[in-house]
Amino acid sequence: MISEENILIPIAMEIILDAGNAREKSEKAMKYARDGDFENAHLYMDKARRMMLSAHCTQTDVIQKETQGDHLNLSLLFIHAQDTLMTIRSELVMKEEMIALYKLIHDIRNNKK
Repeated sequence: MISEENILIPIAMEIILDAGNAREKSEKAMKYARDGDFENAHLYMDKARRMMLSAHCTQTDVIQKETQGDHLNLSLLFIHAQDTLMTIRSELVMKEEMIALYKLIHDIRNNKK
C-alpha cells in the first residue's frame, strides 16, 4: 500500500506517461503532415488529443480531491507532471496550427500545378 505522502507519485507518473504518449503521437502527426498525408496526420492528432484528455482527467481528479478537503502532500514529481502536461498541451495546440498550414501549402502547391 502506498503511504499518504506518496499517493501523488503514481498519479504523477500516469500524467507524465499519458502526456508523453500524446507528444509522441503528435510528432508522428507532424511527420505525416510534412509528407502530405493529412488523413494520418489528423488520425494521430486525434490519438494525441485522447492521450492528453486522459492526462488532464487524471489531473482533474487530484484537483477535485483537494477541493473536497483531501489535502495531499505535494511532491516534486507531481509538479513536474503538471509542467509536462501544460507544455505538451501547448505543443499540441501549435502542432494543430502547423498541420493546418502544411495543408494550406500543400493545397496551394497542388492548385498551381
